[in-house]
Amino acid sequence: MTDTTTPALNPMRWRAIGIIALAVALIIMDATVVTVVLPVLIREVGLTAADAEWVNSIYSLVFAAILITMGRLGDIAGRRRMLLLGTIVFGVASLFAALSTTGWMLIGSRLLQGIGGAMILPATLSTVNALFFGRERGIAFAIWGSTIGGMAAIGPLAGGWLTTAFSWHWAFLVNVPLVLIVIVGTVLFVPETRDPNAKPTGDWLGVVLSILGLSAIVFGLIEGQRYGWWGLEQPFVVAGWTWPFVLSPVPVMFLIGGVALIAFILLERARGRSGRPALVDLGLFRLRSFRYGSIAALVVAFGEFGVLFAFPLFVQGALGYSAKDTGLLILALAIGTFLVSGFTAPISRRIGARGVVRLGLALEVIAIVGLGLSLSTTTSGWVIAAWLFVYGGGVGFATAQLTGVILSEVPPAQSGEASGLQSTVRQLGSSIGIAFLGTVLVSTLGATLTTNLAGIAGLDPAIAAKAVGLVRLSAGAEIGQLADLANGPALIEAAKGAMVTAARATTLSAAAIIFIGLLATLRIPAHPEKS
Repeated sequence: MTDTTTPALNPMRWRAIGIIALAVALIIMDATVVTVVLPVLIREVGLTAADAEWVNSIYSLVFAAILITMGRLGDIAGRRRMLLLGTIVFGVASLFAALSTTGWMLIGSRLLQGIGGAMILPATLSTVNALFFGRERGIAFAIWGSTIGGMAAIGPLAGGWLTTAFSWHWAFLVNVPLVLIVIVGTVLFVPETRDPNAKPTGDWLGVVLSILGLSAIVFGLIEGQRYGWWGLEQPFVVAGWTWPFVLSPVPVMFLIGGVALIAFILLERARGRSGRPALVDLGLFRLRSFRYGSIAALVVAFGEFGVLFAFPLFVQGALGYSAKDTGLLILALAIGTFLVSGFTAPISRRIGARGVVRLGLALEVIAIVGLGLSLSTTTSGWVIAAWLFVYGGGVGFATAQLTGVILSEVPPAQSGEASGLQSTVRQLGSSIGIAFLGTVLVSTLGATLTTNLAGIAGLDPAIAAKAVGLVRLSAGAEIGQLADLANGPALIEAAKGAMVTAARATTLSAAAIIFIGLLATLRIPAHPEKS
């Protein structure tokens, strides 16, 4: 395989973009495909709410933790080679996920999927950056970005349809034939490219610190509900070893994560000052477009993926939708995303890529606020679909152009590294967003349901405690099971009301977070588009 030194002249580049888009579609769809399937997994596999958050977030967490490393390896060893290897890993992991019989097996499979996805994503983005120049690069970035926005919305639809028509296993098994297509297409159409300036960093301590820091913080966010935010609320057991302290492991993990990330930043700065290769070139953040664009990408992914985690739990738990119906409802989001993609280029020529990103984020904030305020146990599906359509339009505008804005000032020699870093920021945001907004959902649900049940005259405290535990641990997926308890109808009504309150708190929190991302874009400087 030879390095492509004049990629813009490569006649295979437009065929390659189709295969690249399919590869990106696979890994992005799998970031959201489980959202609509989670209530089914909670019931059929026996997941707790914390397990469900891990199934959802472990993918993005591993993705974020190793993305920079995998991007650097692809720059050195060859991006097509990394794309092929990552696709194989992803396909094997999808098969394991489909065959899972326990929560831990499913979580492990999702972890392996994250490893494969971390190989694929930077390889695709760096390949696009290497193959296309001038106006073609803008079109290619738009295809790449629109695929991310669109497939994030298609995932729940696909998962819901497959789960309802067949079983939840097919939500993962469907990846296998698509993986085979990507493998064959990559071999036939995707040229090999490398970064001639990339060299092995030898920064293994940086790799360890980054993985440790991110993992510890996300662990704390997810498991705080289970083990307690400060004092230990239930035994913490790992491989037969029991946590011996009164203090919960959660604040300890926050401390470990914070120290590890601070040490990582100091290490990378020291390596950069001494001229040694570093895992992350923190100097990229001196570029205002990269710095503020990355902040926007972080908080936008935080809000977007958190919403996609909480929303299916609400419509299935409080409104009684099936997985298929939930997927059809979220189709409105996908339609909005794809429809605006055709208008992105002409609007960008009028107001610039930066303006398109701002327009998209503003639409997202408006839509999520509208959705949150309209939620109730009697909300019409058409009202929800209308807000999701507007939200999808915002996603389409923002996602398609944000990557180009972030990379606009990056020197060509550092494009591969910068691509990996901005992708890491996005995945970090989605992982923390799922964990944080999942915590908001579950904690609000439990507290509100406790209050609602206190207003039911003559309710046995033991029954109330059992109802709160059942609903809280399942994140609302088991509300229907309350019918088997004494005062079942009253319990269900109280639980649905609590689910509405929790979903509203979660969506409005997400809107506030995305608004911060919008504010970050105001700091991005105006400059001519790269050619």
